[in-house]
Formats: sequence, C-alpha cells, structure tokens
Amino acid sequence: MKLVLIIATEADADKLTGLLAERGIPATKVSSMGGFLRRGNAIIFSGVPQEQVDEILHLVRRECRGRTEIIPSQLLPFPEPSLPSAPVEVRVGGATVFVLPIEHWEKT
Repeated sequence: MKLVLIIATEADADKLTGLLAERGIPATKVSSMGGFLRRGNAIIFSGVPQEQVDEILHLVRRECRGRTEIIPSQLLPFPEPSLPSAPVEVRVGGATVFVLPIEHWEKT
C-alpha cells in the first residue's frame, strides 16, 4: 500500500477528486490557504495499492498542469513600491506529489 499526497490548487483538486471518485479510487481532500499568491490550495490524501499509483500520477499530470496568469502587481505578497504597478506574469497551478509507503493500514 502507498499513501499518495497531492498538493494542488483548489480548482484542480476539485476536478481531480471527481476523476478519482469516478474510478473508485478513495481520496480525502483537505482545503488550505497559502503559497506565493495566498490562494486556495488543497491536499488530497489517497491510500492505494502500488498498482494504482501510476494511474493517479497520470491523472495528476493531465489535470493539474501549470499555467501562466497575469495579475496586478499590487496583489503580490511583497510588492515593491518603487516599481510601476504594471501587471506581472506568474506561474500558477501544477501539483506537488508525494508517494509514501504505508507500514500499517487499518479500516474499522
């Protein structure tokens, strides 16, 4: 058994948990706030057999792609007052995935 932890944007995590549910893959989503832009994130926890890890990774790569957004520089966490307030291009989205061994698993 493996524990797959996926950290993604809230929107990407919503899509991903729906796809996991359609395939009968158990998952728990926990919402969080943070990151560079202080936007909503989520952590998805899924305990699965080793054989399902590749399927999950495929879905993550397909659904949680990084993208570029233009945001006003005033929304940056540390805006530089001496710089013009022109919009700034930032990379958002994508996912961070951890696959961990499970030493003990019990469902009651």
